[in-house]
Amino acid sequence: MAKLILMRHGQSAWNAKNLFTGWVDIPLSEKGVQEAIDGGKKISSIPIDLIYTSTLVRAHMTLALAMLKHESGKIPVFQHRGQEKLDSWSQIHSEHTKTTVLPVVMAWELNERMYGELQGKDKQEMAKEFSPEQVQIWRRSFDTPPPEGESLSMTAERTLPYFKKEIVAALEKGQNVFVCAHGNSLRSIIMYLDSLSSEEVLKLELPTGESVIYEFENGRHERLS
Repeated sequence: MAKLILMRHGQSAWNAKNLFTGWVDIPLSEKGVQEAIDGGKKISSIPIDLIYTSTLVRAHMTLALAMLKHESGKIPVFQHRGQEKLDSWSQIHSEHTKTTVLPVVMAWELNERMYGELQGKDKQEMAKEFSPEQVQIWRRSFDTPPPEGESLSMTAERTLPYFKKEIVAALEKGQNVFVCAHGNSLRSIIMYLDSLSSEEVLKLELPTGESVIYEFENGRHERLS
């Protein structure tokens, strides 16, 4: 019976400043660091076999800090698949050491929704310029993208095929999987797993540093938290 842990990264430095972040590679804030540590405590007793994450540093920082509290004591090792020397030269050549680490697979498909021309801009200033209603549509509607950006529907079009092909495949092998990613990439996955409508997903909120946990068995899944 495999388990899936979906954790949103801790507060980023731009979350704290109320700026649209998207694909801009911003680290955690001090509060985000503590959220990651606290989030790790909540999943510390769940065995983990494999970690998936985005290509963005706020997710990397979160999973690394969360795993500091894990009962296994295993260390996350980031895989660099297809990156030539970085891939081949980073191999572990000790069979014992291999048992003390957890592979971390990075995938751009799990990145946050790309906010286009809003990235780096203040959300309140955008509300004054375009109206709060318009900004809310850009932030939370299912199929209306911000200027030159992605809608949640577009995000799901890249996130879900990867999730089904790679992550569900690992779960079906009985592996416990920890996915540390972003609000919108995780919303698209939860929408799929919980069979939410395009209207229902608009109300879905996943706080920074918090997790949702599922159990997988015989092609079926059940939400535990």
